[in-house]
Amino acid sequence: MKKKMTTVAFVDTPEQAEKLNALIASYKNVEGNLMPVLQGAQDIYGYLPLEVQKTIAVGLGVSVSEVYGVASFYAQFTFNPKGKVSIAVCLGTACYVKGSGKLHDKCMEITGIGAGDISPDGRFSYDATRCIGACGLAPVMTVNGDVYGRITPADVEGIIKKYL
Repeated sequence: MKKKMTTVAFVDTPEQAEKLNALIASYKNVEGNLMPVLQGAQDIYGYLPLEVQKTIAVGLGVSVSEVYGVASFYAQFTFNPKGKVSIAVCLGTACYVKGSGKLHDKCMEITGIGAGDISPDGRFSYDATRCIGACGLAPVMTVNGDVYGRITPADVEGIIKKYL
């Protein structure tokens, strides 16, 4: 599942930039520094936009393609900002077999966005994920980190409305 880069304009604050530069400096000469810097940068910004990846690359003396390659390999990293209501549907094997494909379709219908996107107003973001480790509750969706299991497409709209 290839991750998409967002088209939402990146906004950086002086405080965020200062935290990122301090993070990079603290790992500058540490072996295996890229993963903790990526994790810290995502904690600071909530996602890893291209501008942040470039800053990390320059600061650590590596290529942007190396930063992107590592960030795109691991499911924990995202290139898109999250909406006020962050929705994800697990499309792992157990969930898919139990009908998560229909949940996926329903979420896209309700939000009007595709997987990996954020609505233009920042209200919704939607992701199709790999296994989240709740196979016994399949099919599973999460909203703002809350897990909902054994649900049907008919349940989706009511769950999302709780967060509006």
